[in-house]
Amino acid sequence: MADVNSMYHAQSRSDTLKSQIDKLKSLAHHTAVNPTFDQFDAETEDILINIYGANHQYVESYKYATVGEAEALVNLPESAQEPLTRDIPKKGLQQRRQALQSILTELQGLEMQEADLLTGEDREDPPGPS
Repeated sequence: MADVNSMYHAQSRSDTLKSQIDKLKSLAHHTAVNPTFDQFDAETEDILINIYGANHQYVESYKYATVGEAEALVNLPESAQEPLTRDIPKKGLQQRRQALQSILTELQGLEMQEADLLTGEDREDPPGPS
């Protein structure tokens, strides 16, 4: 039997989204006047499609966030919007971050439920009448 590496930890779906949020934070510090994040957006959409499927509402809401038009889809209150939202690139970055954060929050809850269901007792009832 092959040895199992006990140090191995499979990357969860939420870890993948967390790394995208971290990448987004570093992209937000670019000094370009009108930055494009095509590669980041394509990578993020691929991740969301792999997790939820191509027709899921989260894929659509992320696409709207990339152009700064996600307020209506993710129900962002005015108070949650940063004061610099008049700047479309910054507004798009902010909405990407907020969309990914809300998706991450829900995904972490689902992963906790999944883990609870998978860590039940692992035994069989003794033979005999039930």
